[in-house]
Amino acid sequence: MITETKRLLLDRPTIEDAAGLHLICSDPRVWTHFPSLQHTEIEQTRVMLDRWIPAWDRDGLGTWVVRNPASQTIIGYGGCSIKQDTFWNLGYRFAFDAQGQGFATELSLEAVRQAKMSRPGLPIVAYLLEHNVASARVAEKVGLSLAHRGIDAGNPDPNAIRLVYADRQLSAEELSEITR
Repeated sequence: MITETKRLLLDRPTIEDAAGLHLICSDPRVWTHFPSLQHTEIEQTRVMLDRWIPAWDRDGLGTWVVRNPASQTIIGYGGCSIKQDTFWNLGYRFAFDAQGQGFATELSLEAVRQAKMSRPGLPIVAYLLEHNVASARVAEKVGLSLAHRGIDAGNPDPNAIRLVYADRQLSAEELSEITR
């Protein structure tokens, strides 16, 4: 099932997408804000897909593989996926050459729209590091507001600050689930 936006094809992931996604996930230029998450082995990308594929079956929505409509080339991934049955997590990552063209905003607008239609009772959250200014701008463009700022527990960088953007005010319980 493919969703089309003005400039993107958003496709449900399959294991056949591993090689194309690994090109993005292994590129250090797309991990400057969180280098320790860079994939060094294709098996890491396969494990990621092994989480995404059943999420689609369970929730009816999840992380899309983003393709260029003209070439069918994978240029990124992203969308809204349910975490801990408590919130929608909005996330995205694009190939270095696809960054800075508004694709993250285009993808995120569609993801937020579909998440609100699917399970409107769940908050939509973007969970990002403070120095990732571009991601914060995207969160704001799609209607999310800063709901939390604090130390990023478990991050290898002890000075990392985690920001949580949300589409609504979060309860203390929701915030606790999101930041654990």
